[in-house]
Amino acid sequence: MKRSFASPATTARSNRKTREHFLAASFSIYSAGEYCFSHYVAAAFLIPTRFTLLYYDWRGYVIAFLAPVWVANQYMSVYNHLRLDIRTEQVQIHAEQKGGLPRERKAA
Repeated sequence: MKRSFASPATTARSNRKTREHFLAASFSIYSAGEYCFSHYVAAAFLIPTRFTLLYYDWRGYVIAFLAPVWVANQYMSVYNHLRLDIRTEQVQIHAEQKGGLPRERKAA
């Protein structure tokens, strides 16, 4: 039985395993990821506005298409590192309160 509310990435992974042709499997995983979704959103805004960066020809469209996706991925990377650091500190504090390992101090 197929889940109707599965995430697109999960569905794409299962499709990739069941597809025989390599291109069909690759398209199913690449069309559903968060990275590709950010490209779709960038294209949806660039097409009606005809926004360009640095150049007024096709190169400006390419740069304008890739730049916001790159910036968004940098922000998401920083956010994920911050979440990981917070989670690590919470685990250390919890272990310290339970009488586990002493907390390591970072050198300044």
